[in-house]
Amino acid sequence: MQKIMATFTQVRYDVFYWRAHTSIPWKITSAIVIAVATGLLAQVRFLLPFSPVPITGQTFAVLLAGVMLGRRWAGASMAFYAGLGLAGVPWLTGATSGLSATTGYLLGFVLAALFVGYVVDKKPNYRSFNKLLWVMLFASIVIINVPGLLWLGFWMNSVGDGSVTLVSVLVAGLIPFLPGAIIKATAAAGLSRVTTPRESYID
Repeated sequence: MQKIMATFTQVRYDVFYWRAHTSIPWKITSAIVIAVATGLLAQVRFLLPFSPVPITGQTFAVLLAGVMLGRRWAGASMAFYAGLGLAGVPWLTGATSGLSATTGYLLGFVLAALFVGYVVDKKPNYRSFNKLLWVMLFASIVIINVPGLLWLGFWMNSVGDGSVTLVSVLVAGLIPFLPGAIIKATAAAGLSRVTTPRESYID
């Protein structure tokens, strides 16, 4: 068992060292693959009758993108996903594209991926489950939702009668999603705890 654990620890380090130091073509390919995975998870959705924002698997992909790609390439991957989706590729939630009530969350995806990637790469002491959980919760609840809610409020006001309130925006875009955000953040933290090495792999 000790030998197996030692082998796993070495493989885990080797994978992340390779991820950090591999060639640009490989990094681009990895970013595209994660963007496609995000587009696929965007189709796993549950509609809420009182909100234009569905429950999706996107945020789970966003959180893991930071771990798997690191700051720059995770951000690039989410920017690629968001940019092509806004430009017309139908891989946003519900196989849609272009501007919608959820467009602000796309900016949040880019920022969250950058944040998670930075912490995982640059802060080895944050690779415990408890610290990773706080990182994932902050990314999914705060970073993604701030631009998401700002845009959602603007969207609701533009298509409604102008009586949108802060409470109505929070009910439509945040409060019902908190349990799911906690579950996805916990799963992402657990998976990251197992897969990330304790040692620094950045020169």
